Amino acid sequence: MSITGDVKKLIQSVDVDVLRGNKRSNMKHLKIVVMGVGAIGGSVGGWIAENYDNVYFHDLPDMNKKLREDGLTLYPQGDRYAGRRVDVKVIDDLSEAPDADVVVLGVKNYSLAKVAGVIRDKLGDRPVILAMQNGLENQTILPQFFSRVVYCVISYNAWLDEPAVIGYQKKGPLHIGTKYNELQAEMADIARIFNLGLETDVTTRIGDAAHCKLIINLTNSLTTLVGMSFKPIEDDDLFQKLLTNLLYEGVKIVKAAGYRESLLGGMPPWAKLRAGATLPQMLTRGMFKRNIKKMVISSMAQDVIQRGGSSSELESLNGYMLALADRHGVDAPYNRVIYDLCKREFAQDSFTPMDVRDVWKEVERLL
Repeated sequence: MSITGDVKKLIQSVDVDVLRGNKRSNMKHLKIVVMGVGAIGGSVGGWIAENYDNVYFHDLPDMNKKLREDGLTLYPQGDRYAGRRVDVKVIDDLSEAPDADVVVLGVKNYSLAKVAGVIRDKLGDRPVILAMQNGLENQTILPQFFSRVVYCVISYNAWLDEPAVIGYQKKGPLHIGTKYNELQAEMADIARIFNLGLETDVTTRIGDAAHCKLIINLTNSLTTLVGMSFKPIEDDDLFQKLLTNLLYEGVKIVKAAGYRESLLGGMPPWAKLRAGATLPQMLTRGMFKRNIKKMVISSMAQDVIQRGGSSSELESLNGYMLALADRHGVDAPYNRVIYDLCKREFAQDSFTPMDVRDVWKEVERLL
């Protein structure tokens, strides 16, 4: 369930001037620090900063220098020339913002504990932490450092062309919530401000929302493994079979674990994922092609292929899902083989995407 219609109306109708400090209102003028200016942190922070003056950005020294000199450039998918520059405020050390009310944490799960330790050392337990990672690992890590953590499910895709240059599929929405539905007043204040830049709602079902997003995130592993967007797919039929079954297994796992469907902006419902895996391809090919056209380079592909790194969200996403499958007795051969292949191939000194036909052969052995 989302926040009430009355609160949504208040969020959507709030006057920017009021949030910027107009004394007619007692609405909080929160100081927001965006830590980790990647595709998600940069796009969310940039959209807010266009309409709200109390947002500060912090990253590594080279990125901070880039942000000061060039600002952020945000552009919609397919139209790089429509990009616009957003000038932003930059801090080189968190000690420059000791009164931060909210820290938007935009780093990946594999960097989360280290970065959380830095925030705790510099700012203590004062700010609300807004966690923007994929998966559920952040719900284990962050409570070890902070008492007030809000989790955010991202319902749009974005990517980095280069530092501080970000493409995006669409603007939002974001869904924020807490594990036990605490911090309602704090989340309402955050949502009011964020809605100045992109659609943001508060949900009382953050566990359901996070697991539904996790199903969609399973595609990151396969598309990275076969190099989608970096080379041609050798067999479209096999690619469709692999991807649709990967997703449908995810639905079965999440349902078996007791989570309910949460319809997130623009993401396919479970019924459509089931149809894609179980109906003849001749009936579903058009739908599949339309959905593939919407897909952009995943964060996993950016880590493994574009940046040539060995760190990725594989364990946070696919590893977590397989552990859930084992716990609830769900057979998941597609997910298991693709996870094993990614783990093996990503660990190579120089990852080379696989032929989709070779991936299928490995899955076929387990079916």
